[in-house]
Amino acid sequence: MGAEPGGRTGRRAGRRLGGVLLCGALLAAGCTGHDDRPAPRSSSPTASPASPSLSAEPGGRPGSPGPGVSAAGCAGGGPALREGRATIRYGGLDRVYLLALPRGRGPHPVLFDLHGLGSNAADQAAYSRLPRRGAERGYIVITPQAAQGRLGWTLPHAYGPDDTGFLGALLDRVERGACVDRGRVFAAGMSFGAGMSAALACPTDSGTIGDPVAGRLAGVAAVAGLNIVSPCEHPAPVTLLAFHGTADTIVPYRGGHPFQNSTRRRGLARLVTLPPVERSARAWATALGCGAEDDVSAPAGTVRLDRWTGCRGGASVRLYTLRGAGHTWPGAIGVARLGPTGRDLDATKVILDAFDATPPR
Repeated sequence: MGAEPGGRTGRRAGRRLGGVLLCGALLAAGCTGHDDRPAPRSSSPTASPASPSLSAEPGGRPGSPGPGVSAAGCAGGGPALREGRATIRYGGLDRVYLLALPRGRGPHPVLFDLHGLGSNAADQAAYSRLPRRGAERGYIVITPQAAQGRLGWTLPHAYGPDDTGFLGALLDRVERGACVDRGRVFAAGMSFGAGMSAALACPTDSGTIGDPVAGRLAGVAAVAGLNIVSPCEHPAPVTLLAFHGTADTIVPYRGGHPFQNSTRRRGLARLVTLPPVERSARAWATALGCGAEDDVSAPAGTVRLDRWTGCRGGASVRLYTLRGAGHTWPGAIGVARLGPTGRDLDATKVILDAFDATPPR
């Protein structure tokens, strides 16, 4: 993933080519032989909820929505949302997602929780613990799932199901059914889900059904995958957090080819060369207009924190490097095949603390 060609058209083509290469090398079997053109953007999304439900203003009369909140949801005029597994029809496909709902009237922030390559919504919800702990803090947490037959997400401007539009349709569905703080929409992800989350910090100029997600996020958390995508020239002024283990061999901390210990994917992985994570964090800091120098500290025994401040529009960048950790979510349950899990830091708590402190965008 080298430098993008100059000019708007060239940059877009470069990002699209990078997405195609990543799809081939990282998704492997996930890039199936079916029609991989972008999903139609004229499809009307419909949802099928599960239970139990949350009305926009439980226990009281609907309040008047203030600026930056979802008018329909806060007024109680939309369909009630229900926790659990649900489907939504988008781009001619039935898409699956999980919904975790907080108590109270809102307005509530929204948090997308994106799974990694070959995983699914249920596994991500259990692994990240963001749905349960986010809902306890007042977040509406949406844990979507990649399209059936695919192992991962379609990055913006890449070929495949329109996952950016799918996430926008989910946000539109939630905003119609609950009182949402539209200035506080966040995304967090693991591995390829981390790359997708970071990509959503960049605005797109392609139309989608529903409320767009790309370019309107207030914060992004990338666990074990910040270096999967390169920053765009003008990302939204987000709070950006990244977590990465130095012993990660799937998305290597020092860069190089992914899946370094995998014989099955090694051939395809050679098509992609990832940059070092520190270089990626510095590139994001530059794109967000941060100061040239980062502040380095050691908040825990095996953790180094690089922090860039003074960024455009109140943005900030933090990179948590976990010495000896593998391709894992810090503080989560151990998964032996992914390598050691860092225990000196609870990424879920750090993410929610940072998002709690992020002002509306």
